[in-house]
Amino acid sequence: MRVIICGAGQVGWQIARHLSGERNDVTVVDSNPELVRRASDMLDVQGTVGFASHPDVLEAAGARDCDLIIAATHSDEVNMVTCQVAQSVFGITRKIARLRSQSYLNPEYRDIYRRDQLPIDVIISPEREVAEAALRRLLAPATFDTESFMEDELRLMGIVLHDDCPVLSTPLRQLTDLFSTLRAIVVGVRREGRLFAPEPNDQLFSGDQIYICSHRDDVSRTLEIFGKNVHKQERILIIGGGNVGLAVAKKLEARSDRTRAKIIEMSRERAEKAADSLERTIVLHGDGMSQELLEEANVASTDAVLAVTDDDKTNLLVAVRAKQAGCKMAITLVNDPTLIPMMEPLGIDAQINPRATTVSSILRHIRHGRVRQIYSIGDAEAEVIEAQILGTSPLSGKLLRDIDFPEGVLMGGLKKGEKVVVRPRADTRIEEGDVIVLFALADDVAEVERLLQVSIDYF
Repeated sequence: MRVIICGAGQVGWQIARHLSGERNDVTVVDSNPELVRRASDMLDVQGTVGFASHPDVLEAAGARDCDLIIAATHSDEVNMVTCQVAQSVFGITRKIARLRSQSYLNPEYRDIYRRDQLPIDVIISPEREVAEAALRRLLAPATFDTESFMEDELRLMGIVLHDDCPVLSTPLRQLTDLFSTLRAIVVGVRREGRLFAPEPNDQLFSGDQIYICSHRDDVSRTLEIFGKNVHKQERILIIGGGNVGLAVAKKLEARSDRTRAKIIEMSRERAEKAADSLERTIVLHGDGMSQELLEEANVASTDAVLAVTDDDKTNLLVAVRAKQAGCKMAITLVNDPTLIPMMEPLGIDAQINPRATTVSSILRHIRHGRVRQIYSIGDAEAEVIEAQILGTSPLSGKLLRDIDFPEGVLMGGLKKGEKVVVRPRADTRIEEGDVIVLFALADDVAEVERLLQVSIDYF
């Protein structure tokens, strides 16, 4: 498959890394020669320097033979024009654009993206993706990462194990025997900075970050087994009233429970916009770093603080100050992946990486086979993939014990008809129409895709 990726920033670079590692013919386009050189030197990709929306630049990048174009520059308008040129001049049939401005995403204007108007096949909104991720973190306070699969019947949870975890130093095989009715499985373990797929005889230790796939109805029990108390979040303080903070507040207001939210926003214009858009949320104008303002917002009795300003350092410092003031949980938005290792030493409970959420969204639309969802873990260290089995798939008709999954791949769940099975038996047969969820380390994603691949099926 020939792919042109417009924009060699964090998102474009990660997409290029994924696709080039899977033997696709990838060309990266960017107006910054240093970014293009970095991608060309570090990845198996070609590079073209220039503005992605210019027809001659796209032609130099190989647009006449292109199967898919991904417009992920920092400019919405450049991304939109790039898709238009890709369609009108080169006839590229599959086009993905990243659009940040909420105005472009208004359902009232959705007709603009018809093929005979402004032809964009898939629109990725980083801010909406981040808002959804933030809401998931708030609803799962004992986790540092969470995602749902199989229409929310299967949950992926990332948790940190501490000394009070009752199942430390217990082989995973023995956990299966001890909790035979528990519909949950440990699919990934990060220890001393290394992520791996555990084997049945592996043990868990204090300090491990583990990823668990659990049936929705067994989430609370699973967390308790691993030493986590489940607290309902009723009072939320949001630092940053931009598009992300505003979207989270609106979703919290739409919930039927008694969740109460407050927003602190530095910009008066944004604060007034948020106040006009919300009904039950209190909006405070001021600096979220201000101790006096945090006290006015009653941070000490707040269940969670969500720091989602557009500055990573502000988010980190606000989260630390809120925790020191007595807030039970702190979640931060962090764009710079090099800051993520600082989360635990600073006492920050969870982080949201916009790049990872955007990369997951884009990959969901370009995988081979009948892939329904993809979630990128960490700094693109692994993926959790949900896919439907087709009749001609190499997996179709095989018993689980006869499938030679790579060492870095574990099954997190299987859905047959309406039934979700988290720990299927070795004699379970994978059949056409089944839906599976697989945890795969980055180096094994290409092999997983081969097992799922039947035909190129982008959208």
